[in-house]
Amino acid sequence: MIEFQHVSFAYEKGRPVLEDISFAIGRGEAVGLIGANGAGKSTVMKLLLGLLTPGEGKILVDGEEVNKQSLAHIRRKLGFVLQNSDNQMFMPTVYEDMIFAPLNYGLSREEAEARVDAVLARLGLTELKHRHNHRISGGEKRMAAIATILAMEPEAILMDEPSAALDPYNRRVVINTIRELTQTKLITSHDLDMILDTCERVILLSDGHIAADGKTESILHDQNLLEAHRMELPFRYAR
Repeated sequence: MIEFQHVSFAYEKGRPVLEDISFAIGRGEAVGLIGANGAGKSTVMKLLLGLLTPGEGKILVDGEEVNKQSLAHIRRKLGFVLQNSDNQMFMPTVYEDMIFAPLNYGLSREEAEARVDAVLARLGLTELKHRHNHRISGGEKRMAAIATILAMEPEAILMDEPSAALDPYNRRVVINTIRELTQTKLITSHDLDMILDTCERVILLSDGHIAADGKTESILHDQNLLEAHRMELPFRYAR
């Protein structure tokens, strides 16, 4: 569903952030994008969303190249859960945030509200529907942000550090929710234990290159590989 073909990008001429990276993610696949700070993870996300334009190469979603002409259509297929939920939840209540996109996609209010109710029920969040965003906890807000994206019915979900700054209980709730999602998923995180729990495949970025791409357990169990790219073993393997 998602494909990068020999993509390179630089914020400043002569200082590439990504160099000739290629990978493909199949429909329904859950992939963790990992790497040390500065490896290029956020840049990959921004390129996929069309917030940046590759210097070289192509990015495809469902076989359609990401460019100015296709961007509006492609963005309806992609849901992006930001690391900081406060930057995503911009309406007064959870309900108003969730119904905003469906209404703008042309659904009637009755259809949009039915979709909102169905998503909230699926995630066990019905009690949050009319809560004010500034009066819910960080964990509740992260779950509400995921619910807002699901109300858009995207075909793929992109997540940036979904478990960051959560207490153990809410972290587990978010992990269980991610595992149950059937959409294609691309998740960036430094929480390698969370990646182990949610992704069957990992792409390891290092200095703008793909250092490894394969089964999650194989890559995250390889201490020499991780340390060579300024990363540590997940806690469950560090014994």
